[in-house]
Amino acid sequence: MKREFAPERLNVPGFAAAGATLEATDPVPRYERLVAELAIPAPEAVVRWTAHGEERPGVDGKATPWLHLEAEAVVPLVCQRCLSPVDTSLEVNRWFRFVASEAVAESEDEESEEDLLVVSRDFDLHALIEDELLMEIPVMPTHDVCPTPVQLSSSDDDFNAAEEAKPNPFAVLGALRSRKPEEGK
Repeated sequence: MKREFAPERLNVPGFAAAGATLEATDPVPRYERLVAELAIPAPEAVVRWTAHGEERPGVDGKATPWLHLEAEAVVPLVCQRCLSPVDTSLEVNRWFRFVASEAVAESEDEESEEDLLVVSRDFDLHALIEDELLMEIPVMPTHDVCPTPVQLSSSDDDFNAAEEAKPNPFAVLGALRSRKPEEGK
């Protein structure tokens, strides 16, 4: 009999021991924190993900649960040059090792190459997927070539014309300055 696992309440030790795999295609609107980062609503956008569990021997020789997560989505973010939506690909491919407690995770974090999480029998896999996708958002999403010309100056022709029409305030001061008397007369 094949064991069923639910991503909302994943029994991590059982999932890893079974060497199980979960995969799905979820609508982006299901991930509220990711939606908050979008430039425009994306009801048709999807998150494709796969999670695979396995056990590996730990330093003490006991089986340690591991999880491999792959996730991808293309979402509209705000282009930081032209401020219009830019479709941005987010991709996650990461291994996680589960440890007994936060204290163990904190003590082993410095030496560990993999990410450490606390083992749980009701782990929220969707929250992990969302966390990882959020961390993949680039600091400055931009188009390769923006669809509209980007104004890269602080002023335009109208601004320059208005500046030229104003009298120079220092010209008035120059006229008020007294002239030195001519020497030798």
